[in-house]
Order: sequence, then structure tokens, then C-alpha cells
Amino acid sequence: MTAHPNGHDGRSITFIVGGVRSGKSYVAEKLAAESNLPVTYIATAQVRDPEFAKRIAVHQRRRPLKWRLLEIEVDLAGALAKSDAAGHCVLIDCLTLWLSHLLCPIHDKRPRHDWASQIDRFISGLERCVGSIIIVSSEVGMGVIPMGVATRQYVDALGQLNQRVTALADRVILTVVGIPVELKK
Repeated sequence: MTAHPNGHDGRSITFIVGGVRSGKSYVAEKLAAESNLPVTYIATAQVRDPEFAKRIAVHQRRRPLKWRLLEIEVDLAGALAKSDAAGHCVLIDCLTLWLSHLLCPIHDKRPRHDWASQIDRFISGLERCVGSIIIVSSEVGMGVIPMGVATRQYVDALGQLNQRVTALADRVILTVVGIPVELKK
């Protein structure tokens, strides 16, 4: 019998949130490894510049080679449906970058026309999950209200997305300076 992050067999959702470089991805990877389940890592990052490529490489080096990797840009709901299974762990890293692909596409100055429905599809898929799901996201709503309309839209949308995931989560962890703090268990 294998252990699940919430301590029992069956569906579990662990949501890990924190600021940039707070250690949230490391905590998520550690929980996935400790689950002793087969892991699918759903990566949402896209290389946008050389510095970001280096950040991605750090994550790639930390991941065990036996983990299955899915790299996605938009269809997170489809990737989750394809990966979710009883006795399996899915790690999604991260919602922050996924939302940026929806609201700030690389090759367009406007948000995707279907950005809200993509979020709804993901939340619906999350509600139907049967495996162990670990989701990483950033907390960007603790600072000053952004000046630009597009940035405010992004911060508001991420805050709402994080709240919707938290409502479904069995466990919520806030990472602060590398320390995981349990908010919901």
C-alpha cells in the first residue's frame, strides 16, 4: 500500500502557494517523491528568455528521471484528465505561468478569448480527480495594487483561481522563505 500526501488512499488535492523563490516547487517535488506513487509532472513554463531557461533547467535537474513529464501551454484540463488515476500522483507546476499563457500569450497582446472557460474546465477536471494531485501557484496579491489594467486583471484572476483551487483542496501549504506553513489540513 502506498502513502498519499493527505495520509489516506484515494483522491487528495494539495495546494502549495507562496511568493517567488519561496521554495514552493521544492516542497511540492518533495511531497510527490514522498508519496511513493508514480508521478506525472505537468510543467507550464515556456522559455521566454535565456534567464528563464536557466530557471527551468534548475527544475529539470531536480526531477527524478522516472517521473513522466507533460509540458503544456494551454490545455491544463486535458493534461490533468490524461494523467489522473487512482494510485498516481500528478504535480502541476505552476498555475501562475499557466494563467500568464492565457492572459498574456507570447504572440498576442490580448488575452485568449477562451481564458475563463479554460479555468472553468480545469476546475471541473480537478473536481473529478481520483488520484493524488499537488498544485503549485504563486501568491501575488499581498502587495500594492498594480497600476496597469492588464496587470490588475492578471492579479485578480490569479487570486480568484487560487481561491477556487483552495476550496477544493484537502491541504493548503504556504511557503515562506523556504518554510512550509500548513494553512489547511
